[in-house]
Amino acid sequence: MITNGQNQVIYPGLEDHPDHDLLKSISNKDYGYGGMLCLDMETEARAYKLMNLLQNHTQFGLMAVSLGYYETLMSCSGSSTSSEMNEEERALAGISPGLVRMSVGYSGTLEQRWAQFEKALSRLQDSGLLSKN
Repeated sequence: MITNGQNQVIYPGLEDHPDHDLLKSISNKDYGYGGMLCLDMETEARAYKLMNLLQNHTQFGLMAVSLGYYETLMSCSGSSTSSEMNEEERALAGISPGLVRMSVGYSGTLEQRWAQFEKALSRLQDSGLLSKN
């Protein structure tokens, strides 16, 4: 898990994730840890601002409710796939209002995706919605 000021990246491929060892033990070492990750933006407004930048300004991916597609998809779980849960249930499950789930697709290269992602984060920082720490 990577924490940047207020924000967290939740990805079991990171060594400090609590389930990293389990994932490592069941994963095919030739395929890595997968393309699913979460970024906690804390608020729904910040989550949608990030996803809007990723979709409309950097062409990183598409906003969607379901993450099952070959293109990169992203959703704000609290207001989409987990909206049937009440606030207490979402908190117990670790789903903040600003949790963005992403499924990185097959199109483009990792370098292209990373550059698009960094560009969107830079715009968020410039707008004051993301700390630069």
